[in-house]
Amino acid sequence: MTRIAIIAAMPAELKPLTRGWLHSRSNGVDLWRWSFNGGEWIAACAGAGVERAARAFAEVEKLGEIDKVISVGWAGALRAELLPGQVYDVSVVIDARTGERFVTALPVSDCWLVTRPKVADEAEKMRLAATYQAALVEMEAAGVARLARMRGIPFYCIKGISDGYSDNLPDFNRFISANGQFRLARFVFFVLLRPWYWPALIRMGENSRRAARGIAASVRDLLDE
Repeated sequence: MTRIAIIAAMPAELKPLTRGWLHSRSNGVDLWRWSFNGGEWIAACAGAGVERAARAFAEVEKLGEIDKVISVGWAGALRAELLPGQVYDVSVVIDARTGERFVTALPVSDCWLVTRPKVADEAEKMRLAATYQAALVEMEAAGVARLARMRGIPFYCIKGISDGYSDNLPDFNRFISANGQFRLARFVFFVLLRPWYWPALIRMGENSRRAARGIAASVRDLLDE
């Protein structure tokens, strides 16, 4: 039986993919399972950050041995030509904290991704692009890649762009709790008093939904192979 793990940070990143799958929750981790003749796909999310990604990975492992693992979700663009809403196959993941580099099982390309502990603002995106020559930035993939390498499991990474290279957005870090959950109510109250953010956030919401649909299509194409 082939078992494939799909790890994300937030349920909304997985929603188009897991519609109709069996849902459960264990130790703070949301799990979705889709079984078919000869295999099972299991999607999991536990919040933002490498520690939460590791928790999601561990809960999937409790259900049985994993044959492949895919890190999916939203990422920020580090290049102006990469447009929000688009989806990319990542060939190299870099951990900004340790400098480690993880090569994925996807075809070699110049789409490299940097994982860092916090959401990157415009200035940080510029620094990361110059330092790593990377295309994308997010908060979880390196943690998943490290666990896959330790276990000798093929690792894949598919990311959709939620925010562009120069988008003017609020500091999302102040709304992410210690356990990697997004404090939506606090964020909404904050934004309601700052209408200059509204146009960019509306675009980000639309692009994030489009990216999630694209991620679902790309994952299905990969798994159907």
